[in-house]
Amino acid sequence: MGKALTKQELHNLAMNIVGKELEERGFEFIAINSKLGKNPQFVCIDKNNQRFFVIVKAIAYPDNPNNYDMIWMESFKKHAQEHKAKILYAGVGLQNPNDPMLPVFLNEDYGLEYNGIQAIDVHLN
Repeated sequence: MGKALTKQELHNLAMNIVGKELEERGFEFIAINSKLGKNPQFVCIDKNNQRFFVIVKAIAYPDNPNNYDMIWMESFKKHAQEHKAKILYAGVGLQNPNDPMLPVFLNEDYGLEYNGIQAIDVHLN
């Protein structure tokens, strides 16, 4: 059995997964912030020069990676509006494929639950 990934390492893994998708979709990166707990993780622009704030969350089993803190998101929406940015959310579920109660280990396979990037409406509720 190998070394368990730290929360920061899990976060970095999730960012790599999302970053590849953003590249494939043609986004250009303006800024990248990989520090755990700092948002957004990516600031990107699309081909129309629209700015996007991309939030990446590594989610451990049994939590649902598609859910996010809606109260926190309301405050983040204000930040996005101030910068004329749209918000994209990517929840990345990572787990040990042999036993979801065990951690994900370095250089070993992992289970992935990822439904892609979700657009979040920036209008305040």
